[in-house]
Amino acid sequence: MNIMDVPTMRALGGDDDDEYDWEGEKRRRERKERREWARLVASAEQMEAARRVKAQKWSRKLRSKLEHQRTIRGKVDVSEIEDLDVFDMPVHTGEAELGAPPPTPQPPPDLERAGRACKTKIVCTLGPMSRSVDVIERLLRAGMNVARFNFSHGSHEYHQETLDNLRAAMANSGILCAVLLDTKGPEIRTGMLKDGKAVQLEKGHTITVTTDYSVQGDASTIAMSYKSLAKHVRPGGQILCADGSITLTVLACNLDAGTVTCRCENTAMLGERKNVNLPGVIVDLPTITDKDETDIMGWGVPNGIDFIAASFVRKGSDLRVIRKMLGAKLSERTKIISKVENQEGLVNFDDILRESDGIMVARGDLGMEIPIEKIFLAQKMMIHKCNDAGKPVITATQMLESMVKSPRPTRAECTDVANAVIDGTDAVMLSGETAAGKYPVEAVSVMAAICRTAEAGLDYEASFKSVMAAARLPLSPVESLASSAVRTANSVAAKLIVVLTRSGSTAGLVAKYRPYMPILSVAVPVLEPTDSLELFVEPSDAAPARHALLVRGLVPILAEGGARSTDSDTVLDIISTSLDKAKSRGLITSGDTTVVVHRIAGSAVIKIMQIP
Repeated sequence: MNIMDVPTMRALGGDDDDEYDWEGEKRRRERKERREWARLVASAEQMEAARRVKAQKWSRKLRSKLEHQRTIRGKVDVSEIEDLDVFDMPVHTGEAELGAPPPTPQPPPDLERAGRACKTKIVCTLGPMSRSVDVIERLLRAGMNVARFNFSHGSHEYHQETLDNLRAAMANSGILCAVLLDTKGPEIRTGMLKDGKAVQLEKGHTITVTTDYSVQGDASTIAMSYKSLAKHVRPGGQILCADGSITLTVLACNLDAGTVTCRCENTAMLGERKNVNLPGVIVDLPTITDKDETDIMGWGVPNGIDFIAASFVRKGSDLRVIRKMLGAKLSERTKIISKVENQEGLVNFDDILRESDGIMVARGDLGMEIPIEKIFLAQKMMIHKCNDAGKPVITATQMLESMVKSPRPTRAECTDVANAVIDGTDAVMLSGETAAGKYPVEAVSVMAAICRTAEAGLDYEASFKSVMAAARLPLSPVESLASSAVRTANSVAAKLIVVLTRSGSTAGLVAKYRPYMPILSVAVPVLEPTDSLELFVEPSDAAPARHALLVRGLVPILAEGGARSTDSDTVLDIISTSLDKAKSRGLITSGDTTVVVHRIAGSAVIKIMQIP
C-alpha cells in the first residue's frame, strides 16, 4: 500500500478522517523505515566487502607485476614497496578512532639506498640550513645530484665558502655532484618607504606609482624601478607586488610624468624593495644584467661551474648573448638552462628550446605571469617538448614547500612530485626546503622515495614509442645508434646500458628514449698523440660526467685513462673496468645481460655482453 496524505486519499475516494487507521499507518511507516535502514546497512557492508576484495585483488596484481618486472627485467625490487600497502589501509568508522592518538611517525627510509636508486635527478638549493660539510654530505647520500647556488642572495665570499664545503663533502662521500649557478636576472622592485616602515594599502584606495626611484613612498605613492612602466602598462592591466600578495589595477598612465594611477584590490602591508610582476607585459630589460655577468665571469667561470640557470629568458636571442659572453670553449663546458618565467617566454618557447641546453619550469614567477589554473598546462607542454628534443628539464618551485617547517609533506605535494615524474621531467628541484627549511635531508629523502615509486609504475615501452613517433626522419647516425641501443636492450631484457662517451651527447641521446634500465655513462677523455695511456681524468674531463647528473636515467662515472678513436684494446679495457664498477655499485650481477654502446675507428658499435 502506498503511503499518502489524507487529502490525497480523499481526492482518490479513500477513507475519510474518522475511519483512517492512523496507528496502523504509523506502525507501517516504522516497519518500512527499519527495512529501508537495514537495506542501506547491508548495501554499505556489501560495498565495503567488495571494495576490500577489489583492493586486495589490485594489491596482489601490483605485487605480481612488480615481482615479474624484477625477475624478468630487473626494473624494481619488490621489497622496496613492502611499506606501501595503500590498498589495505583500515577504513575510518567514526567511532573509537576519533579520540585515538595520532600514529607514530615511521622512521625515514635508508637515505643512501633511496637517493641513489631513483632515475630522476634532484636539484637542491644550498643555503643557511644546508651549507655545512656535514649536512651537504648527508644531502649527497640522500640523493642530491645538483647543488644550486642562488645568486639572488649572498656575496661571492659566502657562496665560495659553501662551494668549498660541497667539494669537501664530495671528497668525504665519494659522490659526484654538479654545480648550478642561478642568476638573479632582471627584476622590478618597489622603492624605499618613509622612515623605512611598511605601509598599509587599503582595498579600493587609489595609489600613484612613480618611476622616480628616489621617492620615498607612503600609503598613497610608491616607487618602482622600471623606467618604462608608464609606457608599457595599459588601463585595466594588473601590477602584482610582493609575490602576488598585492594586486594593483591600472587606471591611467601619464607618460610625461612617468606615473601610473592604480586601484588597490586588496588590503595588505607593503614593505621596502618588494618584487613586482607585470602579467602579459613585454618588459624592456636585459636578460643578463651587469650583476649577472659579474657573478658568472667573476665567480662561476673561475670555479668551473657546470650549469648556468638564466632567469627570465624571454627569447632565443637571450641565449646567444650569454654564449657570446662565455665564448665557444666555455659554452661547451658550461651548459645553459633557461628559466621560463613569463608569458613571453612561453610564446617563444620553441625558439628558446633550440638555443638552450636545458629548461627549468620555474613555476613561482610563472604563476604570477599567467592564470594560475593554466600552470599545469604550461608545465606539461614544456616537459613534453623537452622530452621530444632530448634536452633535460627541471620542474621547480614549492614541490615540498610544507617541509620548510614540517617533517612530512602534504599529500598534494607528494602527488605533485610524482606527476612531474610521470610527465617526464628529468629533475625535480628543492628551493627553500633545503636552503632554509628545518628538514633539508628529510626533504631530499622523501623526494627520492616518491620519484623511485613513480618510476616503478611507468610504461617505458609506451615512452619509447612516443619518442620514436615524434622523431624526425631520417634519424642522424648517432640518434639511430641511441634508439637502436635502447630497442636492443629492451629485446634482450638487459639490466644495464653502458655508453662510452667523450662529450656526453651520445649518453644523453640514449636517455632520451627512456629505457627502463639505468644507463652507465662512462666519460672517456680522448688522448692526443703525445699523451700517455696512463693519463687520469683532469677536472675539465669530468665535466661530461657532471652534466649527466641532470639527465634522467644516467649514472655517470669517470674513466681512468683515455682512448684514441683507433685504440680498440684500450676501449675493451675501459669497458671491462666500467662493468666492474657497475657490479660493485649493485647495478648488475653475474649472469646479467648488458648492452654496450661506443664508437671506434669511425664505426658505431652495439655489443650484447653477458656478465661473468
